[in-house]
Amino acid sequence: MRLRRRKCMPSCASNRRVDEDELYCYGKKHDEDSAWSHNSAHVISQLAQCFANAMVGPRTWIGGIFSRSGNKRFGSGKFLDYTLSPIQEQRLQTLQERLGLPFDETRLDHQEALQTLWDTAFPNVKLKGLISEQWKDMGWQGANPSTDFRGCGFISLENLLFFAKTYRVPFHRLLFKQGGKRAAWEYPFAVAGINVTFMLIHMLDLYSAKPKCLPGLNFVKILGEDEEAFDVLYCIAFAMLDAQWLAMRASYMEFNEVLQVTRTQLERELSLEDVHRMQDLPAYNLLYQ
Repeated sequence: MRLRRRKCMPSCASNRRVDEDELYCYGKKHDEDSAWSHNSAHVISQLAQCFANAMVGPRTWIGGIFSRSGNKRFGSGKFLDYTLSPIQEQRLQTLQERLGLPFDETRLDHQEALQTLWDTAFPNVKLKGLISEQWKDMGWQGANPSTDFRGCGFISLENLLFFAKTYRVPFHRLLFKQGGKRAAWEYPFAVAGINVTFMLIHMLDLYSAKPKCLPGLNFVKILGEDEEAFDVLYCIAFAMLDAQWLAMRASYMEFNEVLQVTRTQLERELSLEDVHRMQDLPAYNLLYQ
């Protein structure tokens, strides 16, 4: 199944906002499936290129909208002084090492991870090669997905692979755009996934010695109890992005706004006092709808 794509996606073009109740209930209100039509490879490539450029080209596209978000409401406007436990420090360091690992298409383990992603996403379709036009069916910008990883590195592939293996049903639902009233021009799945990784890294302030914002602080606490916390949060964030996309009846022009609203809601949920593990986040339920 191919996703319908269009030409270059402009920046944020709508001021609509959707509250959490509408986000979590929207799936119950809209259950129709859309019919998808094919488009030319040229048009498919163009829209995927727009998403990729947003992330790996002028990085201010994401950094800019995120720096204008309401961080101060969640404690990132001032430094939070706290001490990491030994296990928190060790796991944060391990995560930061993952952030610094680039995708290397010459490494056998990286090639195998990419092949496994395809096999998990399309178990009944044989991949002709690691460089193939087939990758566009997953929402990569071209025949060689390795070119899309230069903005986030290997961890963005690890996130997608974790999602595919751990939460197969919602992974395929998002991949094939199943459920709800879909837009005529949908977001490219894989490149959108890289944007989710990028968003989480900056939302949690993971490039700092220790996060300075309240959501980041609470995340590190959860990380100390669950070493897969970042990967699980990624799955939650991607599911929330898609749910928000449906709730806002968004189209390709509004992807920036949907991503920003997703970040704001995640910051809010990670700032709740009764959240001690990823399963406590209200949005975690989106993985089982």
